[in-house]
Amino acid sequence: MSVTQREIERPLGQGLAPAGSTTGRLTTGAITSGLAVLAVIAVAGSIALRERPFRTPAPVVTTTPDVAASAADATGPANSTAQPSGGAKIIQVDPADRPANSGVVVIRDPSAIGQNLRVAHLPDPALIERTDVGPLPIRAADGRRPFDVYARPWSGARGARVAIVLGGFGISQTGTQAAIERLPAEITIAFSPQGNSIGRWMQAARQKGHEIVMQVPLEPFDYPNVDPGRNTLTVDASADENIKNLRWALSRTTNYTGVMNFMGARFSADGEAMQPMLAELGKRGLLYLDDGSSARSAAPELALKNGVPFAAGDATLDTDRDRGAILKKLDELERTARAKGYAIGTGFAFDSTVDAVASWANEAKKRGIEIVPISALASDPER
Repeated sequence: MSVTQREIERPLGQGLAPAGSTTGRLTTGAITSGLAVLAVIAVAGSIALRERPFRTPAPVVTTTPDVAASAADATGPANSTAQPSGGAKIIQVDPADRPANSGVVVIRDPSAIGQNLRVAHLPDPALIERTDVGPLPIRAADGRRPFDVYARPWSGARGARVAIVLGGFGISQTGTQAAIERLPAEITIAFSPQGNSIGRWMQAARQKGHEIVMQVPLEPFDYPNVDPGRNTLTVDASADENIKNLRWALSRTTNYTGVMNFMGARFSADGEAMQPMLAELGKRGLLYLDDGSSARSAAPELALKNGVPFAAGDATLDTDRDRGAILKKLDELERTARAKGYAIGTGFAFDSTVDAVASWANEAKKRGIEIVPISALASDPER
């Protein structure tokens, strides 16, 4: 044991050697040394016991109001602050981390914040129109859209991005439950309006972190021999009848960012039939996702005309339901994303698809692919 350690451990007022001994005599230098060591130990202990020792989070400052508003919406009212006037930046920090008197309003990166999963399943009352058919999505009085408020946050990075949207949720109760539990939260889920207990499954999906969309049945070729189901929008129906059927699908649940077609090769190719539908989606602040199965779709032009955020699929993943074939499609999707920066894949909640997508997504993230919600890849005429 060193002398210094003995001096720290001995009771105050007691020497280390008999009186008169030169080596054991208490000196001013020894006392000073011992007190200094005690002070170091006390400081080290206080640092170790602090919740966040010597760590001041490095906030990300932004001047982009749209990004800031999206982040504030995504985290829920408990952590949000109002949009300041005069072009000031928006703040999105914990009160303990807020820089005092800095004059700078700070926002965290949306991907770091993530969704507030405790309230993600709760609809924003300002975005609900109460009707006889049920609750319908609507733009809020302050201009906020369901497309913005219910979007899943992502990094905003410019690397290779892939969005995957799987439909048919709500048809099979056991299949829906298993898929929600199995799929990574970055995968977008599409509910069929023909399904059951959609409100319950919406809550489960949102609490898991998924962004969701609603499927709308549109007329395919050879209809009604090929039938998308109840309340299909058709070319020969009146605009009023099609809007009525569209609103039925929209009323089936809440908290979704937009809709995607279910079938609809004939309907989507007819601009006159599509126009009232896209106008309704634009009025309600919803995304339209075209699964990309029809090369003659009039949706891209009509979406732009009606102020509708728009995205189109690059590949259908499970035309062949074999797991190996689906994995090959996913690899092709990755190559597309690396070539042009992004890619969109669509499919259905078949067991083989869910298994392949879950496995591939986890590996793709390790290769630097960012899996993003469909809203992240939509072309938005309002931005």
